[in-house]
Formats: sequence, C-alpha cells, structure tokens
Amino acid sequence: MTYLLESLLDIATSYDGLVFDQWGVLHNGAEPYPHAVDILTELRRRGHFMAVLSNSGRRARANQELIEQIGFPPGLFGRVMSSGEALWQDIYTGRIAEQIFFKVERRPCDAAHFAEGLKIEFASKMCEVEAILLLGVPDDSIIEEWEHSLNEAAALNLPVYCANPDRFSPRPDGKLALQPGALAYAYKDRGGSVTFYGKPHLPVFSGLERAVDMVGGRLLMIGDSLEHDIAGANIAGWDSVFVLGGLHKIEIDENDIAGSVKDLVNAHGIKPPTFAIREAK
Repeated sequence: MTYLLESLLDIATSYDGLVFDQWGVLHNGAEPYPHAVDILTELRRRGHFMAVLSNSGRRARANQELIEQIGFPPGLFGRVMSSGEALWQDIYTGRIAEQIFFKVERRPCDAAHFAEGLKIEFASKMCEVEAILLLGVPDDSIIEEWEHSLNEAAALNLPVYCANPDRFSPRPDGKLALQPGALAYAYKDRGGSVTFYGKPHLPVFSGLERAVDMVGGRLLMIGDSLEHDIAGANIAGWDSVFVLGGLHKIEIDENDIAGSVKDLVNAHGIKPPTFAIREAK
C-alpha cells in the first residue's frame, strides 16, 4: 500500500539519508519547483543527510554546479551522483575498452567537457568509431529525426553506452523533452547492444551507498519516474517516494490518487512506491 504524504518532514527521521532525483523533482531545468528550496533548507537545518542521484549524462561536478546555478544554496547535499559520472569512471578505469567514439550530446561541447581526464577520441563518422557515446539529446529533437542514425549504427553493429536511461524529461514550458533513453531503447529494438548507466540499474544505487558509507543503511529515494526512480529503489531495497507532479502528472486523477498510482505501477509491472507526494515539500 502506498501512503500519501503532505510533507517529507513527516517521515525524514525514519531514514539515514534522503536521496533526490533532480529533473522533475527539484527543478525543471531553469528554476526550482515551488517549496523545493524551502524543504531542502529545512531538512538540512534539522540535520538530515541528503544526496542527489540523477540520470544525467553530465558528470557529478557539472550537476552540482547546475543545481546551485538554478537557485539551490551550496552545501545542501552531501553527495551528487550522476549516471554520467558512473560512465566516466568506467571509461577511466578501463572497464570500457573502446577509445574512439561517435558522440551524441545535448549541447555543443558537452562531450568535450565530459571527456576531460579521459584518453578517448571523438570522430564525426560512425564508420570511423568503435562505439557510440550517448550523453544527451538536443531539447527540440523528435525520435523520427534519429531513424537514419540508428539504422546506420545497427548496420555497423556499434555498441552504445547510454549515460541517461530516461526516455523523456520535463522542461520549463511544461513539455517533455526527448532523452537518451528513448534513442537507446529504439536501438535495442533494432538488435543493437546497449549498456545503460543510471537508474533503475543497481550499480548506480550501490555506488552511491558506498560513496556515502551507507551500505545497508535506511535510504529513501524521492523521484518522479516509476520506471527509473521507483523501480530502481525497489531493486536496491530502498523505500521510495513517488512525486506525483512530475513525469506522470497528466496520468494522475486528483479525485482518485490511490487508483491512479495502482494503475500506473501495474502498467509498469513494478512494486508500489512506499509513499506518494504531490510535490517535494
């Protein structure tokens, strides 16, 4: 059974750490959501440990800087972990053997910034590379624009490393922007090899536990994606809070929240979240 919360303050003392998704929970990419700064500041004042676990193709430091630029005070979070950081670490340590990549990025130079400290190269033609590095997708993209590239990569049998399994992400205008996961799953449908980094895959949850020295601790995941945040928390053995006002907002019937959540988790084939809340507050 999923319990509807009024505030995170009602349950925070039951956990060793509160772990927040970023997009759709804390901010929309341009500004914090209402009450987000206030609740985080109050949780920090009360001594609660907080971290961010984000399916972002950018590294942890870049995500920390983004959070602060958007308007969150420095020092709120004891750790920021991103799927891009986990991917960078695997390239750096040699777990990923390929060194010449075709890059897909949200903004020009994102891949260059990501590659700092790595001994890798980028090439502009797929026939010249060993693998594809899928870090981001331009905000105005639609899946149909990528059909040719996906087919070409499949014909060359190129492995894909996807730094963000999310299919869509909310934007300030209320629209949903295409994310790397949408391309990665479309590539898998073509028989392509894809290695996913980030939620719901266990390694990124375990990596955060080790990074904050809370292996076996009581951790709570606060997220808006059933497919990634809630399903991943279930896999990791964490409790979870489903933020209703994020990715699945239009699918929630305010007159029957319990029924809406039940229908959604059944559709996704996952265990129900421990809690639900309209927004992070």
